[in-house]
Amino acid sequence: MPWHRQCSDSSCVNQHAPVFLMAGGGNNQMRDQVLNCLHRCLLLVAGLALALSFAVPAGSEELAKNLFGNRPLPAATAPQSWGFYSKGCFSGGVAIATDGPTWQAMRLSRNRRWGHPAMIDLVERLSRDAVADGWPGLLLGDISQPRGGPMLTGHASHQIGLDADIWFTPMPDRRLSPQQREKMSATSLVDEKSHRVIDRRWTKAHERLLKRAASYPEVERLLVNPGIKQKLCDTVKGDRSWLRKVRPFWGHDYHFHIRIGCQPGSPGCKAQAETAAGDGCDKSLAWWFTEEPWRPNQNPDAPKARDVMTMANLPRECRAVLNAPSPASEAAVTVGPGGGAMRVAAAARAGAVASPAGADVATAPAEPALPVSAYAETPEVGIPLPRPRP
Repeated sequence: MPWHRQCSDSSCVNQHAPVFLMAGGGNNQMRDQVLNCLHRCLLLVAGLALALSFAVPAGSEELAKNLFGNRPLPAATAPQSWGFYSKGCFSGGVAIATDGPTWQAMRLSRNRRWGHPAMIDLVERLSRDAVADGWPGLLLGDISQPRGGPMLTGHASHQIGLDADIWFTPMPDRRLSPQQREKMSATSLVDEKSHRVIDRRWTKAHERLLKRAASYPEVERLLVNPGIKQKLCDTVKGDRSWLRKVRPFWGHDYHFHIRIGCQPGSPGCKAQAETAAGDGCDKSLAWWFTEEPWRPNQNPDAPKARDVMTMANLPRECRAVLNAPSPASEAAVTVGPGGGAMRVAAAARAGAVASPAGADVATAPAEPALPVSAYAETPEVGIPLPRPRP
């Protein structure tokens, strides 16, 4: 009989131990048989304990990104942001429609068209103002998941509904199909070797778009590639005060990142530090064109925060956000054509705190789209996600 079977049915011990004990210790051979049997049993128990320690770690908890990434609809409570941009969640979110007269949302399968009502209102307003300035219309990248929180892929921030990505690629003069929105590549404006803007791809319209985005009081930062910041520093004439909001950061050559401040009614929202005085066209920008920012990561295999973050790492209110009831439908909390959440967006513009639209709002049929899945495969090319530091 194999040793693990002997130990499991106790036959080894049952055969030898009683005789050994009754004989007052028995002879050396009998003693060795009992000790060997007990040693094998102890090895089996230790092995099982070690295996269980790897399979179910003590105090283990499911990753927060899995929990938030699987919520298809927002928390149907008052709009509130909890925590910080890279560690938090939000309730009362609304979605921007997949299509509007001046925008089209991209990468629909990610289900990241959601945000605090103030964020969604600003994106819709920027799309209208940008068209009036001569931009063809916005292609919208990621905003947030329905309840925020860490994402399965991509961003470290975008967790509290106050961040949004806008492509530098202008909206085409046709409506893109859902499949085209998954596969269409965004165009980089920056040469990867020199870190400078590719002049033939840059236009004054890009400058006007960024200036318009920076003009809104609620916008605190616009994150762009250092090369784009340098281009603005070199070319902007007249009023340059808005350049203070434009901050250089890794990636952000396909799109720019809008970040608004904590909104009224969100006492649990942690504000970011203010930007430094001046237009940012100084030594702090020159640093980006040295070798230091582009040196290889010393620890490239270190896990990212989202890959280890559990609910215990987030504000305690995020548990309630995660478990809160959902609205009646997606359409009821969608801003734009076919949606019923205009009331919430109007309240956000006025600075009031309103509950998200729910059963009391007439719902419209949801627009057909790709199956919503946070686990949807990410295409390999042209993805306007912020690239991590090399």
